[in-house]
Amino acid sequence: MKIGNFDLEKDGTYIIAELSANHGGKIEIAKETIKAAKEIGANCIKLQTSKPELITLDCKKDDFIVKGGTLWDGRSLFDLYSETQLPWEWHEELFRYAREIGIDIFSSPFDKTAVDFLENFNPSAYKIASFEITDYELIRHTASKGKPIIISTGIATIDEIQDAVDICREEGNDDIILLKCTSAYPAALEDANLMTIPNLAETFGVLSGFSDHTLGTTAPVVAATLGAVLIEKHFILDKSIGGADADFSLDKEEFTQMIQAVRDSEKLLGKVDYSMTEKKKQSRRFSRSLYVAEDIKEGEIITEKNVRSVRPGYGLHPKYLKDILGKKASMNLESGIRFIDTYISK
Repeated sequence: MKIGNFDLEKDGTYIIAELSANHGGKIEIAKETIKAAKEIGANCIKLQTSKPELITLDCKKDDFIVKGGTLWDGRSLFDLYSETQLPWEWHEELFRYAREIGIDIFSSPFDKTAVDFLENFNPSAYKIASFEITDYELIRHTASKGKPIIISTGIATIDEIQDAVDICREEGNDDIILLKCTSAYPAALEDANLMTIPNLAETFGVLSGFSDHTLGTTAPVVAATLGAVLIEKHFILDKSIGGADADFSLDKEEFTQMIQAVRDSEKLLGKVDYSMTEKKKQSRRFSRSLYVAEDIKEGEIITEKNVRSVRPGYGLHPKYLKDILGKKASMNLESGIRFIDTYISK
């Protein structure tokens, strides 16, 4: 599967810098963030396309007030989403700018009108946020556009995940990536349960990745080692910008470190390889082999005392020691020479 020109099964881990609300209400900050994401090696900048009136109601009743120990307790959903939204009139310029500098760009639509709006910019993929996984009609409408669809599973039951996958396939879209996600902001390490990443792929027959809300850079690296084909992390140009998501976003220096650590982990994982490379051949000189350990006269019996398995590795393979013990030497042998099979009397 490809997102844009990036092959998720060949090109490593696709790293998304999530802009979210980290634009400070200024398009120039958004553009500077996109530029920084490109400079540090992110594969994509992701937007969020929403309007507060399409996500919730402008209502101050208790149900619509955030509570439960979050960063936003006491605020109404409508006010929070009004603050965090990315103005729709920015999209055309941000899509143009990202493509101009060579970084992929797409968005999370939060209702069907957002999907239709984003289609004007031909995004390379769509992302369904974890709290929208129960909006089956949004998933159906998004999947019908035929683009890769990335779905966070943070609050979903296993049946709801299966429903989401089935809906995509009913629309003829099998380019599905499920993301392990802990929908807490920030998320505790002990709640990450990253072993779910390979299980998502195995259980649902899709590619799997990780949408990270933990603090720091450890979780994305572990996710990459577990086979995550995609990692999404909130990115902020500078935490002094502030905003609803700043506390659990990585700044430019931190995000750079995360990308480097993920790329290093990819190098460490490599591939299954038992081949005898030139480096291995060179290193074998430090392995063990059979050497004459004491002077041996012609006709003398070979023992574990006068022929031993020692470093370096230029002599006969140690596996042959048991075959030569008790045999007679075919000539005088000086201590320190490589033992070879011609030194045995036939």
